[in-house]
Amino acid sequence: MNTEETKAPEAAAESPAAAPQQRGSRGPRRDGNRPGRGPRRDGRRAEAAVEDGPQLMEKVVYVNRCAKVVKGGRRFSFSALIVVGDQKGKVGYGFGKANEVSDAIRKGTDAAKRAMKNVVVVNETIPHEIYTEFGGAKIVLKPAAAGTGLVAGNKVRAVLEAAGVNNVIAKSLGSSNAANVVKATMQAMLSMRTADQILSERGKKKKDAAI
Repeated sequence: MNTEETKAPEAAAESPAAAPQQRGSRGPRRDGNRPGRGPRRDGRRAEAAVEDGPQLMEKVVYVNRCAKVVKGGRRFSFSALIVVGDQKGKVGYGFGKANEVSDAIRKGTDAAKRAMKNVVVVNETIPHEIYTEFGGAKIVLKPAAAGTGLVAGNKVRAVLEAAGVNNVIAKSLGSSNAANVVKATMQAMLSMRTADQILSERGKKKKDAAI
């Protein structure tokens, strides 16, 4: 009788010690290092890095509101002019139209990314002075020394900053239409050529030009 009574308390004492081991178990390890859903979390981080891609500067140059009078009242729509660039010599612009401002900006940004083109940037400025016209807009761009900054209006500045140009003196002559000013600035940037590019197009070398 005494033997049975002593065994019962011992079994009761052993059972609580086994319970914490069951509660502390977190299941099998999948990758050998982390239990649970560790690899899945790493996969999400990799997907986010791929979606982000290179960093681009986005500039909203102009947002226009258009009202259409219908039988029930006025129906509003919006158009946006967006400039996008990587600040490393690649820039583009695009238009977006939608019934909401956010949708118009998104469409304009997508169009600008698809229209990005390479331009010439030398030491954060342009290689030479240039004058261009587009519609009624007339643009003059002059190279400037380091530390000068961008002396330009908002529309011209948006294109230059997105392209990575930080030292330029610009003047807008004529129409102030946002679309024409941006197009004239892009036309000027795309027509830029360095001295080496001009010589190569003419089939000459530097020493031939010096003579």
